[in-house]
Formats: sequence, C-alpha cells, structure tokens
Amino acid sequence: MRWPLRIVLGGVLVAVIIVVGTAFRVWETARTDHDTPADAVIVLGAAQYDGNPSPIFAARLDHAAALYRQGLAPRIVTVGGNRAGDEYTEASAGRRYLLAKGVPAAAVVAVGEGSDTLASLQAVAAVARTGGWHTAILVSDPWHSLRARTMAEDSGLDAWTSPTRSGPVVQSRETQARYIVRETGALLFYRITKAPADTEDTGLG
Repeated sequence: MRWPLRIVLGGVLVAVIIVVGTAFRVWETARTDHDTPADAVIVLGAAQYDGNPSPIFAARLDHAAALYRQGLAPRIVTVGGNRAGDEYTEASAGRRYLLAKGVPAAAVVAVGEGSDTLASLQAVAAVARTGGWHTAILVSDPWHSLRARTMAEDSGLDAWTSPTRSGPVVQSRETQARYIVRETGALLFYRITKAPADTEDTGLG
C-alpha cells in the first residue's frame, strides 16, 4: 500500500501547491498597477441599469477616464453586451457615462458584444485587428485582473492591467478574501476548460 499512498499524497500536495500558487498570483497581480502607454484602455463591463452603470462598473469607468487623461492611451474601449429586454448594452452604458464625464466622443469605442469576459475580449481583439492596434491596458477589479489578462492574451491582445482601487469589491478585507478565493477557482477552471466561469452579478465571467 506504500506506493499507492505516496502517489495519492503526492497528487494532493501538487494540487495544493497549484491552488496556493494561483491564489498568490491573483493577489500579486491585484496589487500591481502598470502605467505603460498602450493603444487602448479596455474597460471590462459590469451591470448597468437603464443606461446607468452600477457602482462596480462606474468605479472601473472612472479609473479608465483617469488613465486616458494621463495620456496613457488615445482611446477607451467599453465592452459588454446586454440581457434580454435591456435597451442598453454594458458597452453603450459605459460610453454614455464617459461622455458625460467629459471624455471626447471620438476617444470612446463601444464594443457591445459578449456576455462574459472571454467573449467580450474576443470581440475587442477582432476590432483591434481591424483597427491596427495591438496593446491594451485592462481595467477591472483587482482580483479579476489576472484572469482578464490571461483571457486577453489568449485572444491575441498584448495586455497588462491597471486595477481599480475603489468600489464595492475592494471595501473590506472579507470582501477581498472572498473574491481572491472566487477568482482562484475561476482562473483554474478557465485554464483547464478555456471557458469562463459564471459570475454574472459582477460581470467577472
């Protein structure tokens, strides 16, 4: 029984190392803010209500507008589709919000496709290829940053991250711990299946 037991224990140890290592990378990426210039700032969508972004989405849009005003990219790309019955897509609601904040209309591109992060980034990558731009700063919540970057790179974008530092997702240690656990599982699921996890409530699918 010695060898089978060793194999089982070895498998458990490897699994623990992978999970802990992934959680550390989620945490590390969440704390890293890249300020390298890029072709676009991509704002990942979240819930919107009759064209008005949710607090989570508004925090992302405000951060993207700040990056644009710093001159880090010539355009902001808002992404995200809509649910049945919605008049606005997440992308159009985000564009509407940015224009109201004074960002020039010519500098905001809405890509209203995709019901999750992966589909949205694939749609943006197609627009990027057509437009001749390749690099992007991804704006999302801190804990979502690593998975979003992984999906963007798999979609053909050269991407780095600039997480938001405000909003409901980063308000308390309990919230942060919950999202780190959630994103660790979602990232491992994506790496195995190449499919997004279902996290519709925050737009982190």
